[in-house]
Amino acid sequence: MNDVEGGGKPPVRILLVDDQPLLRTGFRMVLGTESDLEVIGEASDGEEGVELARRLLPDVVLMDIRMPRLDGVQATARITAAKLPVRVLILTTFDLDEYVLGALRAGASGFLSKDVPAEDLVDAIHVVASGEAVVAPRILRRLLDRYADRLPDPNAPAAPALGALTEREREVLVLMARGLSNAEIAAKLVLGETTVKTHVGHVLTKLELRDRVQAVVLAYESGLIRPGA
Repeated sequence: MNDVEGGGKPPVRILLVDDQPLLRTGFRMVLGTESDLEVIGEASDGEEGVELARRLLPDVVLMDIRMPRLDGVQATARITAAKLPVRVLILTTFDLDEYVLGALRAGASGFLSKDVPAEDLVDAIHVVASGEAVVAPRILRRLLDRYADRLPDPNAPAAPALGALTEREREVLVLMARGLSNAEIAAKLVLGETTVKTHVGHVLTKLELRDRVQAVVLAYESGLIRPGA
């Protein structure tokens, strides 16, 4: 499974955190077919998940939300607060779970439904492991629509933090919030993809955000963009 001796990259190390043994077995079987992925541990609740994350330091934690003792939101918050070099990818059967926004605020780097095709799950793990973030477009759109009435008036003054951004960085943030990839943003703004990546980095640094998922949440919460805009 590990191709380090041949000069390749070590596999992405994964911790499974879910209270249903059958689902953990299913995920292990799916991920076990990938030579560049390695499941290094399993936990049946959030408490155990945080403990194993501290001890094993996986690259990615596949985290369920609704679990006994400690739910996925609280577990994610503890992992983030501990500043572990670990990324959390939330998996749930509830597309409109009321905890989704909380999970993203807590520091989760992605959110997917458990019925996601295997190849999409594998891709998402690699995206998250590389330092990027991913939220299934269907889930993000429906989540934001659900919270639309709670979001600020877009005609209200911009949040003070956004004042630190240049006009170009604000444009990039808006396109990020609409779900565009760096390549798509580059095409939209007629810029090089490397330049867009630099702008994204500046946005995250200036707004003190962990990744682009948190940037998307902030864009909506601040009224910079609204669902359907």
